[in-house]
Amino acid sequence: MRRGKGIELKSRGEIEAMRAAGLVVARTLAAVTAQAKAGASTGELDELAEQTIRDAGAVPSFKGYHGFPASICASLNEKVVHGIPSRDEVLAEGDLLSVDCGAILDGWHGDSAVTLAIGEVGEADRALSAATEASMWAGIEQVRAGNKLTDISHAVETAARAAAKADGREYGIIAEYGGHGIGTQMHMEPFLPNLGKPGRGPKLRVGMAIAVEPMLTLGTAETEELDDEWTVVTADRSRAAHWEHTVAITDDGPWVLTAPES
Repeated sequence: MRRGKGIELKSRGEIEAMRAAGLVVARTLAAVTAQAKAGASTGELDELAEQTIRDAGAVPSFKGYHGFPASICASLNEKVVHGIPSRDEVLAEGDLLSVDCGAILDGWHGDSAVTLAIGEVGEADRALSAATEASMWAGIEQVRAGNKLTDISHAVETAARAAAKADGREYGIIAEYGGHGIGTQMHMEPFLPNLGKPGRGPKLRVGMAIAVEPMLTLGTAETEELDDEWTVVTADRSRAAHWEHTVAITDDGPWVLTAPES
């Protein structure tokens, strides 16, 4: 393992170890998705996630991280990120739930997020989640050796704005929170903005791993932190969506380490 201008560079074997951690995250999110229905609580989903991670011989990345009390972030409706799961928070038909999950296996981290529709949700919510996911994939396509970091940022922003135009609405693009380097720690250099001009920042190299995670809203891009000092909500209480994958740069292009097994 080497450092490239402050950014951790992994060998092929180390990236394969990260893939193993990523698969734990993918399976955990699949288990949570299957149980995320009206009547379930976010606390129950958190318990399921922790058990799934530990059954795989891994450790939840989030639990205890700077004091965070849970194994997933469960961000419901107007919550953007870092929502704390609770047995008292019960899902209802029409809710939009973003679930962020991380796991550590043999010292390597995986980190991924999905946005889930609880039962039938409105057209605007479906379009918001789809636009956020599409923006993530557009960013992932730019996670290639030789590109600059903000080529990813610009791709995310461009895709978000194209989706907004196609959907006939404006999406807020959260700028305060974004992607990050990942490997032997969950949050590492570099910070990856979700918008900006291309061609800036460090040059991407084989062996880097980056979490790409756009967050879009149905209203403002401004956020507030609640009194629990974790939960981030939209300032206008409009709904938000969050999608994320951990991606490694290889000689063959982007490798999505948290993608489900095909």
